[in-house]
Amino acid sequence: MKSELLVPSDLKFLSIVENWLLGCLEIQLRDSIDWSRQSNRLRLVLVEAYSNVVRHAHRDQPYLPVLIRLELKERDIALEVWDCGKGYDISKYLPPSPSEKQEGGYGWLIINRLMDKVDYQLQINGYNCLKLQADLSNDC
Repeated sequence: MKSELLVPSDLKFLSIVENWLLGCLEIQLRDSIDWSRQSNRLRLVLVEAYSNVVRHAHRDQPYLPVLIRLELKERDIALEVWDCGKGYDISKYLPPSPSEKQEGGYGWLIINRLMDKVDYQLQINGYNCLKLQADLSNDC
Protein backbone atom coordinates (compact mmCIF):
# COMPACT_ATOMS: atom_id res chain seq x y z
CA MET A 1 0.00 0.00 0.00
CA LYS A 2 1.26 3.44 -0.93
CA SER A 3 -0.19 6.84 -0.11
CA GLU A 4 0.98 10.44 -0.05
CA LEU A 5 -0.20 13.72 1.37
CA LEU A 6 0.72 17.23 0.28
CA VAL A 7 -0.04 19.69 3.07
CA PRO A 8 0.79 23.34 3.89
CA SER A 9 3.52 24.19 6.41
CA ASP A 10 1.17 25.18 9.18
CA LEU A 11 0.65 23.44 12.53
CA LYS A 12 -3.10 23.94 12.08
CA PHE A 13 -2.86 20.98 9.68
CA LEU A 14 -1.22 18.68 12.23
CA SER A 15 -4.43 16.77 13.01
CA ILE A 16 -4.99 16.20 9.28
CA VAL A 17 -1.46 14.80 8.96
CA GLU A 18 -1.95 12.51 11.98
CA ASN A 19 -5.38 11.31 10.86
CA TRP A 20 -4.12 10.58 7.35
CA LEU A 21 -1.26 8.41 8.59
CA LEU A 22 -3.17 6.59 11.29
CA GLY A 23 -6.23 6.10 9.09
CA CYS A 24 -4.18 4.53 6.30
CA LEU A 25 -2.38 2.21 8.70
CA GLU A 26 -5.41 1.28 10.77
CA ILE A 27 -7.24 0.02 7.70
CA GLN A 28 -4.31 -2.22 6.82
CA LEU A 29 -2.94 -3.29 10.22
CA ARG A 30 -5.34 -2.88 13.11
CA ASP A 31 -5.89 -6.57 13.78
CA SER A 32 -2.35 -7.74 13.06
CA ILE A 33 -0.26 -5.60 15.45
CA ASP A 34 -0.50 -4.00 18.88
CA TRP A 35 -2.39 -1.06 17.39
CA SER A 36 -2.49 1.12 20.50
CA ARG A 37 1.25 0.90 21.05
CA GLN A 38 2.28 1.26 17.42
CA SER A 39 -0.16 4.06 16.62
CA ASN A 40 1.15 6.12 19.54
CA ARG A 41 4.72 5.48 18.41
CA LEU A 42 4.03 6.53 14.81
CA ARG A 43 1.93 9.53 15.82
CA LEU A 44 4.80 10.88 17.93
CA VAL A 45 7.36 10.33 15.15
CA LEU A 46 5.22 12.04 12.53
CA VAL A 47 4.35 14.96 14.83
CA GLU A 48 8.05 15.53 15.51
CA ALA A 49 9.01 15.31 11.82
CA TYR A 50 6.18 17.52 10.53
CA SER A 51 6.49 20.13 13.27
CA ASN A 52 10.25 20.38 12.68
CA VAL A 53 9.61 21.17 9.02
CA VAL A 54 6.99 23.78 9.93
CA ARG A 55 9.00 25.42 12.72
CA HIS A 56 12.49 25.21 11.22
CA ALA A 57 12.76 24.32 7.51
CA HIS A 58 9.73 26.37 6.41
CA ARG A 59 9.71 28.89 9.26
CA ASP A 60 7.13 31.62 8.59
CA GLN A 61 6.42 30.28 5.09
CA PRO A 62 3.11 28.40 5.43
CA TYR A 63 2.61 28.48 1.64
CA LEU A 64 5.50 26.03 1.19
CA PRO A 65 4.20 22.47 0.88
CA VAL A 66 5.29 19.45 2.88
CA LEU A 67 5.08 16.13 1.05
CA ILE A 68 4.63 13.03 3.18
CA ARG A 69 4.84 9.60 1.59
CA LEU A 70 3.84 6.33 3.16
CA GLU A 71 4.67 2.86 1.95
CA LEU A 72 3.59 -0.29 3.75
CA LYS A 73 4.78 -3.76 2.78
CA GLU A 74 3.30 -6.35 5.11
CA ARG A 75 4.43 -4.87 8.45
CA ASP A 76 7.34 -2.79 7.21
CA ILE A 77 6.59 0.90 7.10
CA ALA A 78 8.53 3.57 5.24
CA LEU A 79 7.70 7.25 5.72
CA GLU A 80 9.29 10.10 3.80
CA VAL A 81 8.89 13.74 4.81
CA TRP A 82 10.00 16.16 2.06
CA ASP A 83 10.59 19.87 2.60
CA CYS A 84 11.83 22.87 0.58
CA GLY A 85 14.00 24.43 3.31
CA LYS A 86 17.72 25.00 3.20
CA GLY A 87 18.25 21.86 5.26
CA TYR A 88 19.99 20.95 8.47
CA ASP A 89 23.52 19.62 8.83
CA ILE A 90 22.79 16.60 11.01
CA SER A 91 26.49 16.16 11.79
CA LYS A 92 26.20 19.29 13.99
CA TYR A 93 23.41 17.79 16.11
CA LEU A 94 24.20 17.44 19.80
CA PRO A 95 21.74 15.43 21.87
CA PRO A 96 20.24 17.30 24.82
CA SER A 97 21.94 16.80 28.16
CA PRO A 98 19.66 15.73 31.03
CA SER A 99 21.47 18.13 33.37
CA GLU A 100 20.67 21.16 31.23
CA LYS A 101 17.16 22.51 31.00
CA GLN A 102 17.20 22.60 27.22
CA GLU A 103 13.90 23.29 25.47
CA GLY A 104 14.71 22.03 21.96
CA GLY A 105 16.71 19.28 20.35
CA TYR A 106 14.63 16.33 21.49
CA GLY A 107 12.85 15.63 18.19
CA TRP A 108 15.80 14.01 16.44
CA LEU A 109 16.53 11.92 19.53
CA ILE A 110 12.92 10.75 19.79
CA ILE A 111 12.68 9.89 16.09
CA ASN A 112 15.90 7.87 16.20
CA ARG A 113 14.83 5.96 19.30
CA LEU A 114 11.39 5.07 17.95
CA MET A 115 12.29 4.10 14.38
CA ASP A 116 14.51 1.28 13.16
CA LYS A 117 16.22 3.35 10.48
CA VAL A 118 16.43 7.12 10.02
CA ASP A 119 18.11 8.83 7.09
CA TYR A 120 18.19 12.52 6.24
CA GLN A 121 19.26 13.64 2.77
CA LEU A 122 19.93 17.26 1.89
CA GLN A 123 19.07 18.91 -1.38
CA ILE A 124 17.76 16.21 -3.66
CA ASN A 125 16.57 18.23 -6.66
CA GLY A 126 16.05 21.21 -4.36
CA TYR A 127 14.31 19.28 -1.57
CA ASN A 128 15.33 17.63 1.69
CA CYS A 129 14.05 14.18 2.63
CA LEU A 130 13.72 12.57 6.03
CA LYS A 131 13.31 8.81 5.55
CA LEU A 132 11.92 6.79 8.43
CA GLN A 133 11.60 3.01 8.49
CA ALA A 134 10.30 0.52 11.01
CA ASP A 135 9.19 -3.08 11.29
CA LEU A 136 5.82 -2.84 12.99
CA SER A 137 5.86 -6.48 14.01
CA ASN A 138 8.59 -5.55 16.52
CA ASP A 139 7.23 -4.60 19.90
CA CYS A 140 8.83 -1.23 20.75
